Amino acid sequence: MKLYQHFYLAIGFIILASCQSTKVPPKLQPDTTGVTQSHKIVTLDKKFKIVMGQTIYVPVYSHIYHHNRQEIFELAITLSIRNTDLNNPMIITSVRYYDSNGKLVKQYLDRPIQLDALASTDFFVNRNDTSGGLGANFIVEWVAQTEISEPIVEAVMIGTDYQQGISFTSPGKVIKNQNNYKRSSSKQKS
Repeated sequence: MKLYQHFYLAIGFIILASCQSTKVPPKLQPDTTGVTQSHKIVTLDKKFKIVMGQTIYVPVYSHIYHHNRQEIFELAITLSIRNTDLNNPMIITSVRYYDSNGKLVKQYLDRPIQLDALASTDFFVNRNDTSGGLGANFIVEWVAQTEISEPIVEAVMIGTDYQQGISFTSPGKVIKNQNNYKRSSSKQKS
């Protein structure tokens, strides 16, 4: 009998020891502030010289079908924009979310924001927001005052139900380039 008491006491001690809070130091906790607080808001006036920029189309899915199209699997969407330049900032001028019919669902930026060298930002669509549909997309526009390396713009979709989960990524595709530096150089050569 005493052996069982020691066994239960040891189990109880292990459970109590494992339940201790492992609090993350404040410096290591993730930053949960919004875009407007974590990134510099900029004003593009007539003095702002655009050297390059792009319009990027990112296909996303607010839901997908499963079980022979009989059920909808809702997905959360995270749009990630990453400045890959080692030294120079970029300015994100617009992030717009469109539905399957090409109608604007949401505009995420009121004013342009600056992404410093190697910085990133993200925009989120809740899992229960299926307003975008299967053909939803983001249009991201950015500019820079110097030649920079192209950013990485992609979306991550994820959803879980019961014991089933799905996640996948969708890369952005450049649909329009703006390069004033090269355009003015080519005009001089003509």
